[in-house]
Amino acid sequence: MILAQGLRKSFGAFEAVKGIDVDVRRGESFGFLGPNGAGKSSTMRMVAAVSPVSGGTLRILGLDPDTDGPEIRSRIGVCPQEDTLDTELTVRDNLFVYGRYFGLGRKVVRERVDELLEFVQLTEKADAMVEDLSGGMKRRLTIARSLINRPEILLLDEPTTGLDPQARHVVWDRLFRLKQQGVTIVLTTHYMDEAEQLSDRLVVMDKGLIVAEGSPLSLIAEHSTREVAELRFGVGEHEAIAAKVEDLADRVEVLPDRLLLYTVDGEETVAKVHERGLEPIVTLVRRSTLEDVFLRLTGRTLVD
Repeated sequence: MILAQGLRKSFGAFEAVKGIDVDVRRGESFGFLGPNGAGKSSTMRMVAAVSPVSGGTLRILGLDPDTDGPEIRSRIGVCPQEDTLDTELTVRDNLFVYGRYFGLGRKVVRERVDELLEFVQLTEKADAMVEDLSGGMKRRLTIARSLINRPEILLLDEPTTGLDPQARHVVWDRLFRLKQQGVTIVLTTHYMDEAEQLSDRLVVMDKGLIVAEGSPLSLIAEHSTREVAELRFGVGEHEAIAAKVEDLADRVEVLPDRLLLYTVDGEETVAKVHERGLEPIVTLVRRSTLEDVFLRLTGRTLVD
């Protein structure tokens, strides 16, 4: 569905994407994980055929975006990072007008609008003005709009940024249903839990490069331990304490507000810390996540 080889994107002297290889298969959910500035959105704009490629090759649905841009754009759906809805129109009219941009007949668009309103659970808000919707409702409407042309590939750039936890889970449910229907999904996110929930396979990007690729579980298994013990001590104490506990874990990471001890058994590691007379202010034992993978690979957290 998407094939990139040595893909590059430059803005003057600045190179945002530095030669990446990507292969997205039909029907899978593929994620780009990384912090702001990693090159995710620049990559997505090239895949959406709205930003020219600076180097390398890119094929979308077997087509070249440099020469087949209009055909590619007619066959994909794009949910941008920022909602670009027309706030002066109703929910229904936002979808209807957008559907007409694709040259769909009025009857077809009306039927499609009704289907999508039901799918994103906005039927009761069909005649409401967009400006009166909550943030979660606006996001669902933006996703519905991106589906109006029955796209073969759905591109989602940071689909749940700014949403509260409940709204995020509603969006996740709708996206999971789309995947079950066979839609190929490509998303960018800097939320590690979102990447774990939605991606069959993903790449970790940092500073314009791909630093790892695989399924969420395989990346965690390859680059981290089963558990992590988080220990919070007093301000400015973490660096010194790290030297006292580094032999208790496979790896120790020092963050400004806590120590991360990577180990097979977090509770046992915490007990050994206490045996050495060290008393953390806060202790948490959890399983490893993609954030730990990213920290291992880049030395930064996802929210940097």
